[in-house]
Amino acid sequence: MARRRTNSTLPLRNKEISWLAFNGRVLQEASDPSVPLLERLTFLGIFSSNQDEFFRVRVAHLRRLEQIGAGARRLMGDDPAQVLQEIHAVVLKQQADFESIYRNMLMELRRHGISIITEKDLNRDQQAFIEEFYRQKLRPTLIPLMINHLTEFPQLKDQAIYLAIWLYSSGSRRSEYALIEIPTDVLSRFVILPRAGDRHYVILLDDVIRYCLKDIFSIFPFDHFEAYTIKLTRDAQLDLDDDLYESYIEKISKGLKQRRSGAPVRFIYDNQIPRRLLQLLKDKMGLDDQSGPFIPGGRYHNFKDFMGFPRVGPKKLSAVPLPPLPHRHIDAETTFFKAIRRRDILVHYPYQDFDYLIEFLRQAAIDPKVRSIKMTLYRVARNSKIVNALINASRNGKKVTVVMELQARFDEADNVYWSERLQEEGVRVIHGVPGLKVHAKLILITRVSHRKTVLYANVSSGNFNETTARIYTDDSLFTADERITGEVKRVFSFLESNYRRTTFKHLLVSPYDTRRKLTRLIDTEIKNAGKGLPAWIILKVNNLEDRGLIRKLYEASEAGVDVRLMVRGMFSLVPGVKNVSQRIQATAILDRFLEHSRVMAFANGGDEKFFISSGDWMERNVDHRVEVACPVYDPSLKRRLKDLLDILWDDNVKARVLDKDLRNRYRPAAGGSRTHAQEAIYAYLAEQHAPKPEADVRLRLAR
Repeated sequence: MARRRTNSTLPLRNKEISWLAFNGRVLQEASDPSVPLLERLTFLGIFSSNQDEFFRVRVAHLRRLEQIGAGARRLMGDDPAQVLQEIHAVVLKQQADFESIYRNMLMELRRHGISIITEKDLNRDQQAFIEEFYRQKLRPTLIPLMINHLTEFPQLKDQAIYLAIWLYSSGSRRSEYALIEIPTDVLSRFVILPRAGDRHYVILLDDVIRYCLKDIFSIFPFDHFEAYTIKLTRDAQLDLDDDLYESYIEKISKGLKQRRSGAPVRFIYDNQIPRRLLQLLKDKMGLDDQSGPFIPGGRYHNFKDFMGFPRVGPKKLSAVPLPPLPHRHIDAETTFFKAIRRRDILVHYPYQDFDYLIEFLRQAAIDPKVRSIKMTLYRVARNSKIVNALINASRNGKKVTVVMELQARFDEADNVYWSERLQEEGVRVIHGVPGLKVHAKLILITRVSHRKTVLYANVSSGNFNETTARIYTDDSLFTADERITGEVKRVFSFLESNYRRTTFKHLLVSPYDTRRKLTRLIDTEIKNAGKGLPAWIILKVNNLEDRGLIRKLYEASEAGVDVRLMVRGMFSLVPGVKNVSQRIQATAILDRFLEHSRVMAFANGGDEKFFISSGDWMERNVDHRVEVACPVYDPSLKRRLKDLLDILWDDNVKARVLDKDLRNRYRPAAGGSRTHAQEAIYAYLAEQHAPKPEADVRLRLAR
């Protein structure tokens, strides 16, 4: 009998520290020589972008908890002040690793004929090019601020980078200080210079400004100009007031304005900056040791811009393209509705084309038999074909309802825009459920044919976003199975009428019954282990930190259930603890595609159960959001999901072992065999969806 443990006795890892281990895996990709060089530069950008969001959200939240005092420890289970100290130590170590990786990368780029140069390296032709670029494009965007003469110091923008400039002359005691925002919102961070033979030259916008400082400040009698990059990160939590007379959109809009002046949580600066200038900036901005960590860095900040580094140089420096694969059961000659009536269809992005979903909506928009379309939207692309299809449907007389979640973090402004745009076109827009984020990914189409009403649904693990679908792995189920479509209809009924409660037999719906049903599924495995029946759990999620569900997994391990976990990000469970989690193994894959799909599988005594889900195993997803986990009933699709999970588990190229210490050790290759999961999945789907009988390709790939 498994011994029950209280949460206070559980071995648990702090989720923020575990997230930093995830970002450490991103940094590993940037230093991996097997990754094409320009892709490694992209991973540096991803690392930087991730870290920015971590400080804006997670560190900001911890600082708020720190101000609560003793009650914070009860809320989070850890001392926020101590966690912040640990974070600071890890971040400093990662920053040092980052700088070292970047220096090595510069040398490697030069060996491949690409030079990232500074203002001091320009030859005469390049100087002439930069001077013309400055006059034509850069100068009109610059607004220098003279710090000495400001009556009120400007509020530095979150996510922006600035040059703090010291102007002086040799032999003179007079000096001035200035501030210039680097205008990356209107110009590329990278300026491609004229080539010299086979060599490519790139200069950062920061250094173009440095080269032009003498001209920018020509009215001053100085002959020395030194510029140092600084960056301030602010608390990005969105505070919404309770004014009953304001609409939800008005509250969101007000919250976005307040975010611009959020409390500082991090100040990064060039470690070569003169102490006097650094202290002046701190004083002017009112920063002290309580204002957030001060992070000494290198010459450049906002490395997230390196995700857009120009693709120059030999083709081998970039990843080999993997064009989206066709799906055997979807063809141009057959309508989507006919194909879905024949069988459930499971599409795997980005290995297969997201355009299938757009075509599904496009056909619904013009089909005279379609009466209504209902859809949840959380994050959409900037130029969204999804939204265009919904507008087209409304113009064609369909009844279109969109549940638009306005509080999708950092996409709030875009969602407010799309919400208003849809309403202008006659679409009914519902702004979620009071007190709950709507994170479920659902489409429901009602079609009447031969006087019979048929429901068609799409349930996805990821956002309906054609941009992210090119790089995020997700599973998308198209079905006309009445067991699923009927319950998807009930979810929309709840979203449209929050007071209406219902029950679900097939779907797992948060915050209704997900916790209860997951607990029941794990308990079944525990009972079956005791009976000698097949008992195992396979879980693939982005984050695992819910204490109650972790406790159940520990119980399962003690009872003899084999548990395989594939967790990309936050990971609070501690595997391999004697008499607690010895039967739990965990890995994380970091590769060219972001592992985003959420899949759950249970042995169920031999009658295996599979689910795809929109939610992670986090308290917020289980108890405080609207999430949907959908069963996969088709036997062939269940086999495919099992194959894909097995391929991911067998990875020994990009998989890291999530052990007690989260050391990010790569999984060793057993017997010298090599399994690169994402490449193997692409090959598996290519063969499975080729126009010939289906076969178990995974076994042949393993050979």
